[in-house]
Amino acid sequence: MSILLQAAVAASVAKVGAALGAAIAVVGAAAGIGRIGSTALEAIARQPEAAGDIRSGMILSAALIEGVAMFAVVVCFLVLFV
Repeated sequence: MSILLQAAVAASVAKVGAALGAAIAVVGAAAGIGRIGSTALEAIARQPEAAGDIRSGMILSAALIEGVAMFAVVVCFLVLFV
């Protein structure tokens, strides 16, 4: 009976850990993309002639951060369901 109880507790801890990991990944990505956006706006305000280069760098960085966050969320869901 104690083995079943240990298995149930371990499964619930894994679910909480997976949910917490997904939440941290999403919050981190949101903070990173927000910082990229604010920094890009400040840079464009200082040098309006470089707006195109700054914007393309901002979009590329935001896409990479979003990809890493999506990968982290998928890994957390795999831990949750497998």
